[in-house]
Amino acid sequence: MDISPKFQPGQIVSLDYSHQNLYAEVIEIVVSRQLCWVRPLLLVNSTSELPLVIDLQDVSDLFWPLDLFRPALDTEVIAFLGQLFPKELKFEPDLVAKQQFNLFIHQLWQAHQKGQET
Repeated sequence: MDISPKFQPGQIVSLDYSHQNLYAEVIEIVVSRQLCWVRPLLLVNSTSELPLVIDLQDVSDLFWPLDLFRPALDTEVIAFLGQLFPKELKFEPDLVAKQQFNLFIHQLWQAHQKGQET
């Protein structure tokens, strides 16, 4: 029985790690490899009362294990999406956003690998 989540292109999904959530749009599901191709939208850091929202529209797409994603609820992501700036208003790449994205992915991958070893 296949218990993998059934995502659709255009659906918003989340990768959760510690106090952070990476929200991304599904581009395609690679069923044969159990991977999800997503386009990152934003990273939400919820360590304080007011969540910090990092716009990730300029970072690279991501191929990631399908079983690590969960569907994002409209109610959890809609307020954050309103904080994104339209792409045409950006004048230069956001290097801090790229660094935060890379750090999040690295930490999540390390945690995933440790979980597989046990």
